[in-house]
Amino acid sequence: MKHTMSQKTILLDHGSGGLASQELISNLFLKHLGNKILSALEDCAVIENQPGRLAFTTDSYVVDPIFFPGGDIGTLAVHGTINDLAMRGARPLALSLALILEEGLPLTDLERIIISIRDASQESNVAIVTGDTKVVPRGKGDKIFINTSGIGLVAEGVEISASMARAGDKIILSGSMGDHGVTIMTRRAGMTLAGNLRSDSMALHTMVQKLLAGLPPGSLHTLRDPTRGGVATSLCEIAASSGLELEIDEDRIPLRAEVRAACEILGLDPLYLANEGKCIAMVAPEIADQALALLRAESGGKEAAIIGALTSGPARVTLKTTIGGTRIITPLHGAPLPRIC
Repeated sequence: MKHTMSQKTILLDHGSGGLASQELISNLFLKHLGNKILSALEDCAVIENQPGRLAFTTDSYVVDPIFFPGGDIGTLAVHGTINDLAMRGARPLALSLALILEEGLPLTDLERIIISIRDASQESNVAIVTGDTKVVPRGKGDKIFINTSGIGLVAEGVEISASMARAGDKIILSGSMGDHGVTIMTRRAGMTLAGNLRSDSMALHTMVQKLLAGLPPGSLHTLRDPTRGGVATSLCEIAASSGLELEIDEDRIPLRAEVRAACEILGLDPLYLANEGKCIAMVAPEIADQALALLRAESGGKEAAIIGALTSGPARVTLKTTIGGTRIITPLHGAPLPRIC
């Protein structure tokens, strides 16, 4: 039987590589994502050589629900992979897009996700240049899983990693924490809470490039996007890599009132909640205020704050609490909020 895009759901035939697959590619993917490289439909993309060191990353997205306030699985996939490149100081060049679709997924949902991917790609100025689609039988997946890989270029002289952190560095968080994690949990639970709970999903590469351009060379040491495991786990990873103590101040950490309220109701610690549009930066102390000003000048960094500093103490993270005590922060144990990205 001939299948056309008049079908309302994904069929196993859409993953067969035959006519139905070709129609899906032409009538949906190329319709929204087409560009000179992708539309050639070659087995791989060829990208012209450019100066710099090559950066490469890959990630998979299995978020539940696939649509949520502030984004969907498509925007998350684009932003997340761009951000992984940006955290090493790379300028993103291109992305791949691989979809694993469950038989029965409504085509309207798929098109909505592809449009989100198109919009996020265009807004970020990072093209989708190659991809793949597979279909699994009904009950063998969960609507849609996405894998994106990204390549980028790191300019000469840029060295950003957790091991580059130095004693005395200031710790900057680019904005409020926990927005994405709380949004996903409340959405999944069908809870309606006061306030504007929305995912913070956004691409961070432009913000990072402005930091690199605006700060003295070598003064930006470490970047990390605190996704799974939240700010707490990311800081613990940096402490382990650098061999330094990270001291943070609870009163300085930006946290929106609606996120705080939701955490109190649900019994969650916002330090461990996922973020999809924030970064942690370790910068030389003498340029910390300059870095903060650059971040606050960006639309996604208006709530940026210096939340602590690094010292030569033991490799750990300590939190000065609001009531004046000290708490040792450990990495996330278990999975209190599954499938948040």
